[in-house]
Amino acid sequence: MISATMHAGPSTLADLRKAGIISSQEIVAAIDVYLRDPTAGPYRFSSGHNLDVVAVVADVAKTGKTMFGVGRQDKAYRNAVTAAVMTAQPTPAEY
Repeated sequence: MISATMHAGPSTLADLRKAGIISSQEIVAAIDVYLRDPTAGPYRFSSGHNLDVVAVVADVAKTGKTMFGVGRQDKAYRNAVTAAVMTAQPTPAEY
């Protein structure tokens, strides 16, 4: 039996969005920052969570999954980045 106080493990970005901890607008902003400048470093959400979008995209490439599209402005590429980001586990906020 799992206690109500036990954590099931790190939440994905999608879980945090669903819980209202991170907004959809923040997720779009994080992806926009990456697409404009892939060297920008980790994105810090207002909740204090951090996500290194560059590392998430690199991990997708390592698994052999194709990042569709021919460039950063391609919609298929953006959709692939979004899908990868939503399943990523951001670094938790430190209080």
